[in-house]
Amino acid sequence: MKTTLLSAFALLCTITTFSQIKGTVTNTKSEPLPFVNIFIENTYKGTTSNEDGNYELNITTPNTYTVVFQFLGYKTVKKTVTIESFPFNLDAELADEEISLNEVVVTAGENPANNIIRQAIAKRKENLEKIKSFKADFYSRGLIRIKDAPEKILGEEIGDLGGGLDSTRSGVIYLSETISKLEYLRPNKLKERILASKVSGDDKGFSFNNAIDVEFELYNNSIELGNQIISPIANNAFGYYSYTLEGVFYDDKGHLINKIKATPRRKNDPVFEGFIYIVEDQWTIYAAELDITGIQAKLPAVDKITLTQNYSYSEQDKLWTKISQNIDFKYGLFGIKGDGRFTAVYSNYIINPGLTRKNFSKEIVSFAKEANKKDSMFWETVRPVPLTDEEVNDYIKKDSIQIIKDSKVYKDSVDGVNNKFKIGDILGGYNYSNTYKNWSAGITSPIEAISFNTVQGWNGNIGGYFTKAYDEDYNRYLSINGNMNYGFSDDRLRGTISTTYKFNNISRPFLTISGGIQATQFNGTNPISRIENTVSSLFFEDNYMKLYDRSFVQASYSEELFNGFRFYSTLSYERRKALFNTSDQVFYPEGDDIYTSNNPLSEAAYGIAPFETHNIVKLNVLARINFGQEYLSYPNGKYNITKAKYPTLLVGYEKGLGATIDDYNFDQIKARLYQSFNVSNMGRFSYNIRAGKFFNADDISFVDFQHFNGNQTHFSQKGNYTDVFNNLGYYDLSTNDSYLEMHAEHDFNGFILSRVPLLKKLNFNLVVGAHALSTPDNKPYQEYTIGLDNIGWGKWRFLRVDYVRSYQSGFMSDAVLFGLKFF
Repeated sequence: MKTTLLSAFALLCTITTFSQIKGTVTNTKSEPLPFVNIFIENTYKGTTSNEDGNYELNITTPNTYTVVFQFLGYKTVKKTVTIESFPFNLDAELADEEISLNEVVVTAGENPANNIIRQAIAKRKENLEKIKSFKADFYSRGLIRIKDAPEKILGEEIGDLGGGLDSTRSGVIYLSETISKLEYLRPNKLKERILASKVSGDDKGFSFNNAIDVEFELYNNSIELGNQIISPIANNAFGYYSYTLEGVFYDDKGHLINKIKATPRRKNDPVFEGFIYIVEDQWTIYAAELDITGIQAKLPAVDKITLTQNYSYSEQDKLWTKISQNIDFKYGLFGIKGDGRFTAVYSNYIINPGLTRKNFSKEIVSFAKEANKKDSMFWETVRPVPLTDEEVNDYIKKDSIQIIKDSKVYKDSVDGVNNKFKIGDILGGYNYSNTYKNWSAGITSPIEAISFNTVQGWNGNIGGYFTKAYDEDYNRYLSINGNMNYGFSDDRLRGTISTTYKFNNISRPFLTISGGIQATQFNGTNPISRIENTVSSLFFEDNYMKLYDRSFVQASYSEELFNGFRFYSTLSYERRKALFNTSDQVFYPEGDDIYTSNNPLSEAAYGIAPFETHNIVKLNVLARINFGQEYLSYPNGKYNITKAKYPTLLVGYEKGLGATIDDYNFDQIKARLYQSFNVSNMGRFSYNIRAGKFFNADDISFVDFQHFNGNQTHFSQKGNYTDVFNNLGYYDLSTNDSYLEMHAEHDFNGFILSRVPLLKKLNFNLVVGAHALSTPDNKPYQEYTIGLDNIGWGKWRFLRVDYVRSYQSGFMSDAVLFGLKFF
């Protein structure tokens, strides 16, 4: 209690002491106005008012200033004041703007809004390129609230979310601020140096608010906000919007401002709805108030997003620059509801300072030393937007709670409750934690992994684990995992154990040592899951999973050697042995149907092994190159950002050596190229290409063949199908020679179906795909697919249905595929 009072007193004292120009902005009814733009005339020094209408303008030099108060829907107010000492109080009252159509000349049969938008579109690129580069100060604040939070989600208790919930289980669950320096070079170079970062309730945390994530440029044809959203002044905007001129007004500098309402032509198109304000004759953006739904943005958890931007005119530079931006949102999913806001303030611009590409690197975000160690006094001297009462209380409450929660007594007390063994843990698994010393151990649920296959019959797994972190952020940790598997039909106990050590969070080196015995699929990518095989076997008598016995000792190491280049290596010693069916159990026998053999080379090869028992040493070396990769440099780690503009390349070498059967030794070189990117507003295109070549591999074990992901169940849980042939047997075209595998898929993301009457109301997405495979021993194989994605109701859209046709020297077969995906 004493700590809480001291923290509150200190924070309140700094709020009072270190304000510069401060005050409250209200309307004529004395109601506070939030997010009013306040700035010194003819400068880029500014701020915005908070939700309570309070503001602070950090001016430190006594002088005469003209302070401008600008807010959409209200007349701009200017106040000239002479300041001799600080803090200086300056309140403002704003009157409603008189927006009218009296000065608008309307030609018969012509929509005046359309003419204005055409002019803005014609000048869009010119206005965009007026600012070739800039430097600026940047402030960001993020706030997320939750309302009526449940006690549990999917059976897991969620607690009080860091102390953010009140007695109604509502409150602030995230509050964070950053102060940054920005450098920008058109068209897409942005560098941010974060000078200060603050996270409520975590004095060691670093905010993930940054300028890159909120860089929404309406002068571009589209902006990325979940989906690619068409700008109201895009070149093709008239195909998506209809416009209405609501009225005009003059700003404080005499510019005529046109208030235009933008309305979507089709309900679910990726477009905004709201108002855009255009400056007459200059045809630049004065401000924007735009809404978009979660359906339009393809963000199922979101109900609505509101994007508000305000610009200010500089007489010196003859430019309009963005000075503030708010992103307000409401969300709801699984009964959880809430809202939030991300506020951004841009100030102290230096326009066109002569930056070149040499001023930029792949590092796009970095932190100053001890950026998260700034005290309340520092924040009150630099924070451009004052805290609301809600935010002040959240900082005080959570910072006090953190002191308690970081103590050994508290952590031991919580662990004492959570570590109690309950009867349900026998089936659901058990975890024991020592939070203060950063370690945990436990066993997994013995019933979650129960499955059936014809080799083992019914079989179950039980696992154990131990994890020890050497710092609070898990930058370094040790993880030990073990698993026991028992097959009831083959009466065989198998087990594996692995140990992984992560060295750091910069290059992320991982060393894993593992070993054991397992029944594993011939295709190491496990193309059919245990549950899928259980259902297809017991209900339809289709035992697609083919297994062999693998005893192994293995070491793996991976690390990012330099930005964009990650190295992987695996060395193993293995003993392989063929397995055979031991169970013929089925729930619904179908006439004379019987299970196929466990030999993937022949369905009828009962009791015949597909390879001879042997030992072999396997070496795998792989390099992954993310072209154009950028990264965020946080004090606690490096976070890579892949660029959709560039593909990812994998190049690898695989060798089998020292085999007890000489013919089983081999070499293989392989490569893979894949990418996924938006095609303007016409959807998302993805491709995946694999190629490889075996050497000295004429008689190698079938285990080491190149296998291709097939699918014979007509069901899929994959998000997209660029890694699978959905009408091909799992081992029909496996090869020990050269191969070329290609997949391409385009999700139109509503671009086509949103234009079809009746269908547009369903909000389905049309998806088309093409797949091809070529090997020397087989004629080329192709698949073509057309399907509907985003099927469901409301926010629950988990279903996808595709029609597949396959060809190999002519038509082979067709199928209907049902897909189920969860985000």
